[in-house]
Amino acid sequence: MCRWLAYSGAPVNLEELLFKPKNSLVIQSKHSTMGATTTNGDGFGVGWYGAGETPGIFRSTEPAWNDRNLRELSAMANSRRVFAHIRASTGSAVQQTNCHPFRHANWLWMHNGVLAQFATMKRDLAMAVDPTLFSEIEGSTDSEMLFFLALTFGLAADPAAAVARAVGLVEATAAKHGIPDPVQMTVATTDGDATWAFRYSSARQSRSLFHSTDMSTLRHQYPDNPLLHDLSDDARLVVSEPLGDLAGAWREVPESSCVTVHGGHEELRPFEPVAP
Repeated sequence: MCRWLAYSGAPVNLEELLFKPKNSLVIQSKHSTMGATTTNGDGFGVGWYGAGETPGIFRSTEPAWNDRNLRELSAMANSRRVFAHIRASTGSAVQQTNCHPFRHANWLWMHNGVLAQFATMKRDLAMAVDPTLFSEIEGSTDSEMLFFLALTFGLAADPAAAVARAVGLVEATAAKHGIPDPVQMTVATTDGDATWAFRYSSARQSRSLFHSTDMSTLRHQYPDNPLLHDLSDDARLVVSEPLGDLAGAWREVPESSCVTVHGGHEELRPFEPVAP
């Protein structure tokens, strides 16, 4: 499947997140240790926020480890909020419009997982998307469809409730078609101010997800680690798998949970789909 990271805090160079950590996302693109697949080479994408409200995105079908433009961009660009994703396709085409993160207005979205037998459910799910949003769907992935269902159900007003309704619709549609355990997901979404991350699967056996712990505590624990001193106190990461092996640096997000990151604060709460 895929691997991803979501960063927020004081502006940092993208290469500090994508290339420099011991288990960086680029390393994971070749040698993931906790993913469903070891290699995630079916493209990548980076989304970041600058001076304006609308984020920029750079997506490519090249493997992350082999894209010189990613290396150049990462060395020059810095941002207070970054979404990055490496892709292992679950069946949809390898093309730029299928690479994450997906964008709508000031929102970004990325997904690791799969909607089982998506082709069987695709028409029903597409018909549930708000007609004013439908023309903006550019690719053919289940991930983008889930994003537009969440937008339809009010992502901008209440992200957790909107994702719960979107996942509930998928599960109800799957039940109608006799599809067992249809949803496998870790999802991250942001409006540029806060980040919401979800860990859920219909079978209650979700892919891995972690969030970083308090930076000031980590600095106290590891006073000789230069990377920690370059990050602000409110810096936070949500990741598919830890970027390093510092003891105490990462906490696993529990099964069927949503973690909200706003500034230097995290809020963890249960997540359950809401049936239509």
